[in-house]
Amino acid sequence: MENTPLPPSSSADEILPVTPSDTTEATPEPAAAFAPRTDLSRLSRHAEAIRQELGKVIVGQHALAELLLTAILADGHVLLEGVPGVAKTLTAKLLARTLAVPFSRLQFTPDLMPSDVLGTAVFLPNKAEFEFRPGPIFASIVLIDEINRAPAKTQSALFEVMEERQITQDGTRYPMTDPFVVLATQNPIEQEGTYRLPEAQLDRFLFKLHVGYPTMEEEVAILQGHHAGFGGTALEKVQSVMTADDLRELRQQVQRQHVEPKLLEYIARLVGQTRVHKGLYLGASPRASLALLNGAKALAALRGRDFVTPEDVQYLAPHVLRHRILLTPEREMEGHTADDVVKQIVQLIEVPR
Repeated sequence: MENTPLPPSSSADEILPVTPSDTTEATPEPAAAFAPRTDLSRLSRHAEAIRQELGKVIVGQHALAELLLTAILADGHVLLEGVPGVAKTLTAKLLARTLAVPFSRLQFTPDLMPSDVLGTAVFLPNKAEFEFRPGPIFASIVLIDEINRAPAKTQSALFEVMEERQITQDGTRYPMTDPFVVLATQNPIEQEGTYRLPEAQLDRFLFKLHVGYPTMEEEVAILQGHHAGFGGTALEKVQSVMTADDLRELRQQVQRQHVEPKLLEYIARLVGQTRVHKGLYLGASPRASLALLNGAKALAALRGRDFVTPEDVQYLAPHVLRHRILLTPEREMEGHTADDVVKQIVQLIEVPR
């Protein structure tokens, strides 16, 4: 069963490339007519408004936009991976501009310290006391550019804040604002001056999305738009269409999505198979099962359904699992990828009906 793909964007000031690996995947076909038990019209209106705003700058990227919206509604962080020049950072900035919430950007470098991210205590002579000055992590949407360029000491500063939505400084707890989402980018090719992200940190990302090169048609559209005078980012053309209160209400609606007990067992079987698969050195944790469940709920809502189907789970499985599993050395030497193993597992597990 497949869902109707998103409608194409109507205008462009700057065109972003399409992710072939994400956009070429089979998507579920439209479900038969049904009477929804939950009114999803408000969620659909907000989602369409965001798509329209992104369409002012973006042509293509329909699957990527849908997955980013899914992560936002599922209250999850996203890791965008791709070579330089495929507009990973711009995509994240545009999405942040559609939300009327505080936004900050962090450029990770090898000399970045934890205090540069979290904040630090400053001594006030007139009061003879220390005052905590929050760092750039204190925002609702935090864009971390080139996240794999910071050393382990700085990466570890993100562990608590990404999982518990708080930091602890000098014995005092400082909660994050709600919502709180980290959108991070990294370059998988360049190795000099980069550090491999710890598995514990990768596990805190709901999705890992591959941003690849554009197709020939998309690149021609990029050139046409630039030649016609639409060069530049034109970020000011993108307006905020959703408030923090709107997002909180929509997230509560997503959490009430109907999920059959057999589907919960299906998710558990999929994730459990990664722990016994002969081609994997490390399987996914229960956090992956929760990510699949929450992501499938949000995806179903975006596609106009108040219930989750096995196809929703199958569609999200590569994005949820690819950064949570490790191949055995033998399987890596044979040229296999994490996505290959996930595809095998999806084909192996019987689909509930």
